[in-house]
Amino acid sequence: MIRRLVCLTLLLASGCAGVQPETSRLPPEAATGPWPYRPPTVAQTTPRDDWWRLYDDTALDALIAQALASNTDLRAAQAHVDAARALLREAGSARLPVTTLSTGESYGRTSTATQIADAAGRQAPDLSLFQAGFDMAYEVDLFGRVRRSIEASRADAQAAAAARDGVQVTIIAETVRDYVQACSLGEQLDVAGQALAIARQQADILRRQAAAGGASRLDVARQDLLVSRTSAALPELEGARRAVLFALAAVLGQGPGDVPPAAAACHVIPRPGGPIPVGDGAQLLIRRPDIRQADREMTAAAARIGMARAALFPRITLMGSVSSVTTDVAATGSRPATSFALGPLVSWTFPNIAAAQARIAQARASDRAAVATYDGVVLKALKEVEQAMALYTAALERERDLATAQRQAGITYDLAQGRLNAGSDSRLDVLLAEQGLIEARLALAAASAARAERLVALFKALGGGWRQAAP
Repeated sequence: MIRRLVCLTLLLASGCAGVQPETSRLPPEAATGPWPYRPPTVAQTTPRDDWWRLYDDTALDALIAQALASNTDLRAAQAHVDAARALLREAGSARLPVTTLSTGESYGRTSTATQIADAAGRQAPDLSLFQAGFDMAYEVDLFGRVRRSIEASRADAQAAAAARDGVQVTIIAETVRDYVQACSLGEQLDVAGQALAIARQQADILRRQAAAGGASRLDVARQDLLVSRTSAALPELEGARRAVLFALAAVLGQGPGDVPPAAAACHVIPRPGGPIPVGDGAQLLIRRPDIRQADREMTAAAARIGMARAALFPRITLMGSVSSVTTDVAATGSRPATSFALGPLVSWTFPNIAAAQARIAQARASDRAAVATYDGVVLKALKEVEQAMALYTAALERERDLATAQRQAGITYDLAQGRLNAGSDSRLDVLLAEQGLIEARLALAAASAARAERLVALFKALGGGWRQAAP
């Protein structure tokens, strides 16, 4: 009977149309070709995975090691990976027989013994009953339900690992960005402090000249206005710097009171040397953890189609059991009663397969969604790299132009001061030149900070850093 049933189901399976998973619709050249926009500030060489070492900053290296060891988001992501791997082990256990061992003891009186005792006209004895049993069940995976379940669980575990790697990339990028911001804000504070010192020095000189009749009160008032404007930039910069240091402490898994001394003492923006290696699109597909996560989720969705299809066919389980029951041998002289059973169990939801077909439709829809998500993640990654290269190049060019403007502002200030000493210009011209020099210095410092932040964004878009294992 079982052999005929299996042959019938195999015949039905061969006659059913296969459910093929969806595939990516991106053309290969869209994802694996060279970058359409590659400025001269970047190189086509393979990007470094430990990209932060391009800064050659030992303090930054130590901060990243601390972040990888203590960051709370990374610890939570690792816990999710461990949970997914445990689910994979649970799914893999379905390949093995399910065994159950039971034993017990009870004290009382059976109904059979009571009936026999009543027929003999005497009291039935109380007995101690000992029971032991062993059950085994093994599913014959003819239609791939267990195999597909393991494939889906394995892909889920790999997707969780990719998600953890993505968190690690983000943590490294945040650590570098916060450190660079702290350094850039420290540099801007130094520039603003130097400008304020120069403005105050000029104000003191004008006050002494006004007291001696060599300058007017209007000149002193104008210089004091410049001092106030320059001083007003300091509190905002200091507040922003403290906020960045607190953010860096949180990334490192510490409280606000444990600000890293190396970051607090940094006042020079770190700069990597040479062109930035960016590789090509094919290397990006390998490096980006979110692409790998989307790929694994797509694989899991395809495997779940097979799981849903398996519900159309019978589920065959081989069953076996052995049990033994005995009473107190010393009191009754009875022998153990042993029984066993062996045979297949077939369960099949047929002919009403509407629920199974609905689950197949759900699995196919989830598969299409996973494929669309994968295509979207790939396009997003390509877009982010192109945008990051364009913004970084623009920030670098702006920094160069502002550096030129600062040099010109310095020359203008020196010329105005010299003409004032020669009696050719007024103090207003010197004041305007000094104001222009201060603004040029502050603008250049801000542009350097923006360039540094956009470089970190480019490194993050390239997806490096996840191969670095946490200490």
